Amino acid sequence: MNLLKLFKICVITFTLIPLSNKAYAQITKDITHDEAFTVLLAAKKKAEGSNVLVNIAVVDAGANLKAFIRMDESFLGSIDVAIKKAKTARYFNIDTGELGELTQPGGIIYNIEHSNGGLITFPGGIPIKNKDGKIIGAIGVSGGTIEQDRAIATAGAESIIK
Repeated sequence: MNLLKLFKICVITFTLIPLSNKAYAQITKDITHDEAFTVLLAAKKKAEGSNVLVNIAVVDAGANLKAFIRMDESFLGSIDVAIKKAKTARYFNIDTGELGELTQPGGIIYNIEHSNGGLITFPGGIPIKNKDGKIIGAIGVSGGTIEQDRAIATAGAESIIK
């Protein structure tokens, strides 16, 4: 069998036999939907325990929305903020509060929040890492104080590495 024919067979085979979500996530180091829901529910539990109404967004490694919840009676304006916090944390692989310190007047990346369709550079966005320490997504929380948002996001992000 020549090499070109073998190549065509491989392409057809891999086109017709899609990878399962779990296998795909292992190859791409992307958060699975099960992990995203674990993160989301851990954050929701922390918010409920803190008596805070928030919006919680989980994005995958490509900064695409993977899971979201708007707690009853949470602020409508916080929906976009939660999603942007998660995206910002993933775009730069940093806690959004730490990024915010670098974006202040005179900071090394002053005004970066105007890039990428708008970023959020205050606490509440945290990268999510797997057990191997690889970033597989991010979480964003909005609706409480910045301290509450950060604590809730941290609880969610840490839930899958325990």
